[in-house]
Amino acid sequence: MKVSQIPQRDSAHARFRQADEPLDGRVYTSLHQLLALQHKARGFSFLPRQPLHSLLAGRHAAKVRGRGLNFEEIRAYFPGDDIRTIDWKVTARTQKPHTRVFTEERERPALLVVDQRMDMFFGSQLYMKSVTAAEAAALGAWRILDQGDRVGALVFNDTQIVEIRPHRSRKNVMRILQNVVEMNRALGANQQMPANPEMLNQMLEAAGRLAGHDYLIAVISDFEGADDQTRGLMLRLSRHNDLIGVVIHDPSATDLPTMEDLVITDGQLQIELPLGNRKVRRKLAESAKSRIARLLAWQQEIRVPMLPVTTAQGVLEQIQHLLGYAPRKTGRRHG
Repeated sequence: MKVSQIPQRDSAHARFRQADEPLDGRVYTSLHQLLALQHKARGFSFLPRQPLHSLLAGRHAAKVRGRGLNFEEIRAYFPGDDIRTIDWKVTARTQKPHTRVFTEERERPALLVVDQRMDMFFGSQLYMKSVTAAEAAALGAWRILDQGDRVGALVFNDTQIVEIRPHRSRKNVMRILQNVVEMNRALGANQQMPANPEMLNQMLEAAGRLAGHDYLIAVISDFEGADDQTRGLMLRLSRHNDLIGVVIHDPSATDLPTMEDLVITDGQLQIELPLGNRKVRRKLAESAKSRIARLLAWQQEIRVPMLPVTTAQGVLEQIQHLLGYAPRKTGRRHG
């Protein structure tokens, strides 16, 4: 394994990429690409009642609190009332039909934590991790808005944090997406921005300050830099909020490409990995599998759902599978 210094360059990626410039949607996302997901954000839910196929419905998954119904009063039944709300005990006692009246609990605001660090600018098959995270965030934002809740975000890279407070409006979703696109398009192989794994924990601390209590918080990241402090911060957030981790990963992490060597760079240093060496390949694969397994184990250890999303497949289909409904052969779509 060789480590060497790479020459510094005047990187102008962020300057010459214009918002309307046509780019490969698998490498860089666009506002048009994320807007197009608005009418596709169906077939999954963040609400308390989860379909059986949802990861959140299993007995090994943390339950999502979400909104619910508060009992308000019992009153006389009126034609048109839902017969399922009839209170049969009171009806039997009074010999007149009575029904229970419920009021909906207050809304549950949502906060999307979206990772656009340099480490996310990688993909070996279909999408870059950064694009996968952007699409997952867009799907979440549109779905939450459609369900009537406020949605905000913390969008971050290795040096910058953008805070967007929750509001129930399309305008606020647009602000979130615009900031995701801006950070996404600032990424580049020649970027001089050094990797900052500590930013993940800084973001979780920021989420705790912004969210408070009774939020839905979705952390969309590859969780690079996750450590014991990360685990503790996730546990703390989950005590008073509904926390979901969306673990973005690339197949190459555990299925290394067959080549003689691979050069990895953070913009300052580059490492040459001799993948032709069987021992090196085995150690790298074992390390990657162990890291992902450790993250997914948090589901049982601290009761935080950890949703694995790969860059090798479409994001919507994966989210629908993890949080929604099993696909039907009839082709019926679920809202």
